[in-house]
Amino acid sequence: MDIISAGYVWLMVALLLALAELVTGSMVLLALAIAVLLTAGVAALGAPLVWQLAALGMASAVCVPLMIKVIRPWFSPAGVNYGVAGTGAQQGQRFYIVHRDYDGASGIKIKGDFFRAEYVDAAPDDAPAEGEKVVLDHFDGTLARVIKQGNSS
Repeated sequence: MDIISAGYVWLMVALLLALAELVTGSMVLLALAIAVLLTAGVAALGAPLVWQLAALGMASAVCVPLMIKVIRPWFSPAGVNYGVAGTGAQQGQRFYIVHRDYDGASGIKIKGDFFRAEYVDAAPDDAPAEGEKVVLDHFDGTLARVIKQGNSS
């Protein structure tokens, strides 16, 4: 038995992909590791390289979409939105206005980060008051454009 046979090479690649999945957490590398593991099985049966690559392609075409659409949602909590500020992930959510200590700027805090806040349809000198409930409408750069809670319904 040859120590550097194709089956062992595919098996090492599958293990490396599975280890790399521990860093990313996206489940794509795990799906590819499963596809490569199936390819290692085909290689162990003595199939030529062309058939091994065909098996890898077919297994990847099945495993990757299955992993992304079916299995990955099991590992992310329901209702949790992981979008970053500015992408609209928090749009429509309610916040309280806070004032920054060193300059008294009005803003909202999203996941511990402070964003200056201004009303969408207000004069520039009409600053939100501390403790006021607002709804995030959108971001204009790093400026949070908010609507007074009473006007959002």
